[in-house]
Amino acid sequence: MTEAIPFVPGHVSPGGPAAVWQTPQAEIHKASVSPMDNNAYLVIDGSSGDHLLIDAADDASRLLELLAAPAATGHLVGILTTHRHWDHVGALAEIAEHTGAPVLAGAADANELPVAADRRLEHGETLGVGKLLLEVIALRGHTPGSVAVALRGEEATPLLFTGDSLFPGGVGRTITEEDFDQLFADVTQRVFAVHPDETVVLPGHGDNTTLGRERPDLPSWRERRW
Repeated sequence: MTEAIPFVPGHVSPGGPAAVWQTPQAEIHKASVSPMDNNAYLVIDGSSGDHLLIDAADDASRLLELLAAPAATGHLVGILTTHRHWDHVGALAEIAEHTGAPVLAGAADANELPVAADRRLEHGETLGVGKLLLEVIALRGHTPGSVAVALRGEEATPLLFTGDSLFPGGVGRTITEEDFDQLFADVTQRVFAVHPDETVVLPGHGDNTTLGRERPDLPSWRERRW
């Protein structure tokens, strides 16, 4: 039976403390690390202490503090970049050099990073963080290689780290009509069609939401084109 964790709005401010919450298997830390209010996430396996950093966007010293969380006693198994835009990779080179952890990114964005990607992610792959498994979901449109990752388990509410592809109130910015059509199709077919309403969305900027809160507005997103 799924154990629902309390919904956490996850409001964080640049330079402020991290928001921290727990599932039965994991501990999640969220911090804002730039004037652009970029969210960085640390996903920690509760059994091994192994951990994954999502989006080394800026402020290497703050990210190193995040990595020093008491529960992060195991290995940093990777630094995941959700997409190639400059505001999400500002501290990537420094954190990768300091930690020696592998860099992970969507295959179509990997060549645009400031450092070489050690693993090029494809839709449907899984990432292991201790006993945790995160599913890679390609959400093309904001950039060609944008990825989200879903943390699901039999005993916990699903968590979805969406980068800049899905926010409270809409999908991410797109440049062309074709990009919007692609992103909207991926978000509806690969996210809303297969994940339950209680899924918590943890975006690349701003507060958290749930799929249930956003689902009724999908028709208006399609109509307004963002």
